[in-house]
Amino acid sequence: MLLKPLLAAFGAAVLVTSQALAQAPIVIKFSHVVAPDTPKGQAAERFKLLAEKATGGRVKVQVYPNSNLYKDKEELEALQLGAVQMLAPSLAKFGPLGVKEFEVFDLPYIFPNKTALYNVTEGPIGKGLLKKLEAKGITGLAYWDNGFKVMSANRLLRVPADFKGLKMRIQSSKVLDAQMRALGAIPQSLAFSEAYLALQTGVVDGTENPPSNMYTQKMHEVQAHLTVSNHGYLGYAVIVNKKFWDGLPADIRRQLEGAMKEATTYEKAIAQRDNDMALEAIRRSGKTQLYNLSAHEQALWRNALLPVQKQVEERIGKDLIQAINRETAK
Repeated sequence: MLLKPLLAAFGAAVLVTSQALAQAPIVIKFSHVVAPDTPKGQAAERFKLLAEKATGGRVKVQVYPNSNLYKDKEELEALQLGAVQMLAPSLAKFGPLGVKEFEVFDLPYIFPNKTALYNVTEGPIGKGLLKKLEAKGITGLAYWDNGFKVMSANRLLRVPADFKGLKMRIQSSKVLDAQMRALGAIPQSLAFSEAYLALQTGVVDGTENPPSNMYTQKMHEVQAHLTVSNHGYLGYAVIVNKKFWDGLPADIRRQLEGAMKEATTYEKAIAQRDNDMALEAIRRSGKTQLYNLSAHEQALWRNALLPVQKQVEERIGKDLIQAINRETAK
């Protein structure tokens, strides 16, 4: 007599447990290395809001900024292993992974303006580059923008000769290494999270960054001079673990794609604004002297850095560099 009630109770418990498991949200851990108030940090939070709303809570996005979860050199491996589901690494990060073509974005002065840049990232060239990540177990979702970089150091940088002998922090990129050497500097590859301390202690003399990264990390407090050079571009690719992404229900994937599209539009809109505001905040701080290159000085920088394209074309691909040059010339 007791058996039937026990079986009924057991069956009900299994049903409740199954329903609870079925309703458990899908968790996306989104890790990045910059501050929450940078364009990337704000866009990550916007994606979280949009994704959770679009999926009706079926997806939960956990954002980990400031290298709190993984540092520069750890995050891609963590994504491939499935320890984290989503990243937005700078485009230079894919070179060490074996997808060297992304280092084309590091070439100095290859993008004359944002319009030319977006013609590349949003067109066939950009989509083709993201496709190359699939062989590494990665799906590329979007390009995010952080604008053009400035140079900073404890020495005024007006002409290439001013770089001679300076130890300049760079991301791990053969192109950026060649860029600094072309200027006469000594490149030092360091994780972003280590840059402030290295500047503060004199391990390195200077660095390059978009103004928003420089300001939010307080690098301007330990750098005497900043040159508004706009010599190079810093962008990101928002990527996910391919196995995780392919395993999502089709409707969830569509909703997340929609959320990412909205977050990307938002990110591009705030990137330039935040960089302009950061540059002005650095100026007002009085801790760093800002310098704008004259047309003649800018030409000297371009002439010194143009040979970098030839130096790295075997690594990146001559055809790719030429295709981008054709696209940006339109």
